[in-house]
Amino acid sequence: MAQPIELYYWPTPNGWKISIALEEMGLPYEVKYINIGAGEQFAPEFLAIAPNNRMPAITDPDGPDGQPISLFESGAILQYLARKTGKFGGSTAREQAAVEQWLMWQMGGLGPMAGQAHHFLSYAPQLDPPQVLPYAKDRYRSEVNRLHGVLDRQLAKHEFVAGDFLSIADMAIWPWAVLWERQEQDISDKPHLKRWLDALAARPGFATGRDVGADRRSNAPMSKEAQKTLFGKRD
Repeated sequence: MAQPIELYYWPTPNGWKISIALEEMGLPYEVKYINIGAGEQFAPEFLAIAPNNRMPAITDPDGPDGQPISLFESGAILQYLARKTGKFGGSTAREQAAVEQWLMWQMGGLGPMAGQAHHFLSYAPQLDPPQVLPYAKDRYRSEVNRLHGVLDRQLAKHEFVAGDFLSIADMAIWPWAVLWERQEQDISDKPHLKRWLDALAARPGFATGRDVGADRRSNAPMSKEAQKTLFGKRD
C-alpha cells in the first residue's frame, strides 16, 4: 500500500488547489497544518521543504525512482501529481500545452491579482492605522473583472478551462474564482463562468478538497500579531 503524501497546508485558495487535486486523483495524503497567521511557515523544519516560506508544499515518500521528494509552489506540485498519476494533465501534446498555458495564466494572472484584491479590499482596511486605498481597490477589482471575462469567454467554447476535459488548470483556477464575492465581483454577465463554478462545486473531490481544515478558517478580523506575521517586513 502506498504511503500517504504529506501535504503542508492551510485552508486558503492556494492550499485548496492541492487538496482538491489529491482528492480528484484518489491519492492518499496526510495533512500537516501550517498556521500562516501564527508564523509556522517560518519554522526551520518547514523552510527545509519550502524555502520560500509559503504553503502549500508536499513530501511524497514514493517519489521518482522510489525515493522521497519534497516540492513547493502549487503549480509545480500540480504538474508533478499529474505526471505521477497520469491524470488531469492532458492526454496528447496539444492538450498538455493547453493545460500548461492555463495553469500559467492562473499562476501569473488570476492568483496574484485576486490575492491583491483580497488584500486591499479585506485586509488593508483592518490594519492599524487602516489602509483604505481607493486606487488599489479599484485597480485590482477591475483587473480581476477583466480576468474573469477572459475565463468566461474561454468557457463559452469549452466545458472546462483547457478543453472538454477536467485538468489541473481547473483545479488551480477554481479556488480563486469561486471567491468572486470576496473580490467584489458581479458575475451575472458571465454565465459560462457561473456554470463552470457550479459544476465543479458539485464534484465530491472539489467539495471535499475545499472542506479540508474549514474549521480552522476564520472570517473574524485579523489580530495585530497575525497582521505583523503576514504583512510585516522580512528579509
